[in-house]
Amino acid sequence: MVLHMPYLLFLGEETNPLKAKTAFGLRDWSAPDCIGQTRLPGGGIDLGLPEMDPAAAAAAGARSLVIGVTPVGGRIPAHWGPLLIAAVEAGLDIVSGLHTPLELVPGLASAAAHSGARLVDVRRPPDNLPRATGKRRSGKRVAMVGTDCALGKKYTALALARAMRGQGVDADFRATGQTGIMIAGAGIAVDAVIADFIAGAAECISPEAAPEHWDLIEGQGSLFHPAYAGVTLGLLHGSQADGLILCHDPLRTHLVSWPDYPVPGLAVARDLYLQAARLTNPGARLVGVSLNTSAMDDAAAQEALERAGRELGVPAFDPMRSRLDQVVASIMG
Repeated sequence: MVLHMPYLLFLGEETNPLKAKTAFGLRDWSAPDCIGQTRLPGGGIDLGLPEMDPAAAAAAGARSLVIGVTPVGGRIPAHWGPLLIAAVEAGLDIVSGLHTPLELVPGLASAAAHSGARLVDVRRPPDNLPRATGKRRSGKRVAMVGTDCALGKKYTALALARAMRGQGVDADFRATGQTGIMIAGAGIAVDAVIADFIAGAAECISPEAAPEHWDLIEGQGSLFHPAYAGVTLGLLHGSQADGLILCHDPLRTHLVSWPDYPVPGLAVARDLYLQAARLTNPGARLVGVSLNTSAMDDAAAQEALERAGRELGVPAFDPMRSRLDQVVASIMG
């Protein structure tokens, strides 16, 4: 899959930052490739990028419009159609990680065919994915797991891969979701894979490698989530991780949008994840705990990190504000 850059990031009318993970992820990790943003009336998300309509973005050098938000159900609302059509008429590809295939948006496929623009559905998995074998493969792996969704698993994997490469370690970020694929340029959106083949897809995402090579595998969902635990378990089994990083938001008391489900304690989460991971890798161990402290001041963040580190006995860090030397040493050790 080849994506054409730079990007114009489409934010729809979204107001919840948690529903704009794709847009924020691209801004934070592929900033040179993000030329501007475009919104619909009522949209409250602001990435701090220049505001452009599709024609202005194309004139400024953009080559693709990326849908950077996730509406309810991952479906493209009908009222987005005119802006998407205007984008392909301006010559921009449309890149989407949503569940609705772009070709089903009325009039979009014909407009794209006329202009020569491409419709790229990142969330469409490859055909003929294999069933998992469960066989150990060469190379080393660290999987990001979480107490909930949308709390930093992707950012943690990206930051660790960058930090390890900075220390001369042979390491790669392995994408398992649409935003990660847009950043890395490769991967499989595992939540779009037929359930029987999720673990097999995970084996493909992180294939055999040199003995000293490390893959940092982006996590999805949570074992504690009533809707998304299935994809988490399949990804964990197929990853056969040597190490786990437990990701957590210390201010979150209940799962996002599921108020009847409290966030589990760190020790409870550690124990369940290790039990599940050891089905396919009996040597799996917890190597760190990643906290999303973005809504906390420095003192509160430091207190939360110290508390988590004491509770779990592993390095605690925030991937966006902490030094990563200790957790890299824990991974390598």
